[in-house]
Amino acid sequence: MTADSEPHGFTLFPTAIGQCALVWNDHGIAAVRLPEQSEGRMLSRLYRQFPSLEAAAPSQAMQQAVQGMVALLEGEARDLRFCTLDLRRTTPFHRRVYAAAQDILPGKTKTYGEIAALLGEPGSARAVGQALGHNPFPIIVPCHRVLASGAQSGGFSAPGGVSTKLRMLLIEGAEIGGAPGLFDREPPSSTH
Repeated sequence: MTADSEPHGFTLFPTAIGQCALVWNDHGIAAVRLPEQSEGRMLSRLYRQFPSLEAAAPSQAMQQAVQGMVALLEGEARDLRFCTLDLRRTTPFHRRVYAAAQDILPGKTKTYGEIAALLGEPGSARAVGQALGHNPFPIIVPCHRVLASGAQSGGFSAPGGVSTKLRMLLIEGAEIGGAPGLFDREPPSSTH
């Protein structure tokens, strides 16, 4: 039985950024999904990836994960490293990247290059970005806190793209390396 064909439970839950999903199995959290354009679209993607998916009441551990994610997305500084992740389908390099990303506290950011240097592989910033682009656990593994060099947003492959990433950073009050936060600048004037 492959990790995808084994039984998985899931629940949908409302957050400050929209309806998210948590998928789990006997090994831990298998996936977190950020809001899609519609609930139907999210369910369709989930069932394609996890054919034995079944809506279920979350266990206490899964309920705590949901509560932590909801609180984090409401602006509370939450550490979600307590969540047990099913990492069986991830490569050793991806596991190291995800662990490094989990060490970034709410309101803080690092660059892809800084993560690569932390891993002892300073030339692997692109590989770090690719690993985070395949992150099955957004919010718990806070890939939104990893930016491109020069405090640029970089990509974000989750639904909503970079705007979702920036919204999550805004909720957390992100600071960029001691410089004013992403959102501390005056907005452009709407008059011409």
